[in-house]
Amino acid sequence: MNKRRPRKLIGRVEKISFPTLDVLNIPARIDTGAKTSTIWVSNLRIDEESRLTFNFFGRTSPFYQKKKIIKRSYSKTAVASSMGAIQTRYKVRFLIKIEGKKIRASFTLADRSQQVYPILIGRNILRGKFIVDVKKGQPLKLEEKIRSSRLRSHLKASK
Repeated sequence: MNKRRPRKLIGRVEKISFPTLDVLNIPARIDTGAKTSTIWVSNLRIDEESRLTFNFFGRTSPFYQKKKIIKRSYSKTAVASSMGAIQTRYKVRFLIKIEGKKIRASFTLADRSQQVYPILIGRNILRGKFIVDVKKGQPLKLEEKIRSSRLRSHLKASK
């Protein structure tokens, strides 16, 4: 008998934790259109021992983590944006916790400073585990409104 695990219902924005790193309750955008998940990192370097080092988020983020993350195991991958632009990014694995469920998942590392949410959760994490209801979740409504206003202002200025 083939039993399916029940899928958890989540919203368009959920709080994500990295329990082994003591990074807790970070808002993440849930994106069923994105193939891979991404986290905002800064100060990305490869050190003299070929280890990948970085900080979670950027200094301008309220979620910035001063503690340096060091990864010995990483790879490179190509990521295409919705506009077709291709970027080469580093990819690493983290243990995350979302809605009480612990998952070992791959994330690409990117500068998400222009985005409202420092983490994007894509299909590589969602598949088979979650059902997304866009009416649910914990969106940062004020930050979303401010970003939309800035984008509209940019559009008006470029005319």
